[in-house]
Amino acid sequence: MNRNLAVVIMAAGKGTRMNNPDLAKVMYSINGKPLVEYVVDLAVRLDPARIVVVVGWQKDAVVQHLMKTGKQIVFAEQTPQRGTGHAVMQAESHMQKFVGDVLVLSGDVPLLSYNTMMDLIEFHRTNNAITTVLTAEFEDPTGYGRILRNAGGDVVAIVEHDDASEEQRRVREINSGIYVFDVVHLFQGLKHITPSNAQEEYYLTDVFEYFWKSKLKVCAVKATDPREILGVNTPGQLEEACAYMAGRSP
Repeated sequence: MNRNLAVVIMAAGKGTRMNNPDLAKVMYSINGKPLVEYVVDLAVRLDPARIVVVVGWQKDAVVQHLMKTGKQIVFAEQTPQRGTGHAVMQAESHMQKFVGDVLVLSGDVPLLSYNTMMDLIEFHRTNNAITTVLTAEFEDPTGYGRILRNAGGDVVAIVEHDDASEEQRRVREINSGIYVFDVVHLFQGLKHITPSNAQEEYYLTDVFEYFWKSKLKVCAVKATDPREILGVNTPGQLEEACAYMAGRSP
């Protein structure tokens, strides 16, 4: 067991663009297996001290399915769903007395590989980072948050596409939404974020502003295959994920 690693899987979203309010987004399937189960299986392979799945929309179906798998996981409830930062806040009660790093995964990102996660965790620890972002480089990064680095390679800003200047939009390295954090700084940082946006949600990325103001080290590592970080938010993206899964070697 990797006693210095915990995993939080965000799986509470409604998935409005999937056009079926009766089914949680993470319960859509690839080859008969729900998206979230692929993510849980990956987490189990990492052999962490604990795995917390944050549920919300259609939570009973998600919990019942995952309980049937027999995996050693616990659940936290996010009701109402008020953003990614709010989701991770719900896992804090399961982190009591835990010392180490927290890997934050999304239940609708089923294509991540074990090797990519191990590279992320190893890079994070080798570089003594407070947090490390998994990134990818896209030919067309339109719509994604851009990763801005300093001369030493550390991350100094994550700029959303709509807020980016023309120069920043030419950056092709994007934020995947997959992170590993030092547990103490993660939950300390979450206490400093506010829902100061039109959606009145707590964004996990807002903790980075706290880290930078505190002059804490933020790193990033690129996924070798950018397709690994693709999330499923629409029926079309589900088809893409199915196609990738079918063509990928085990």
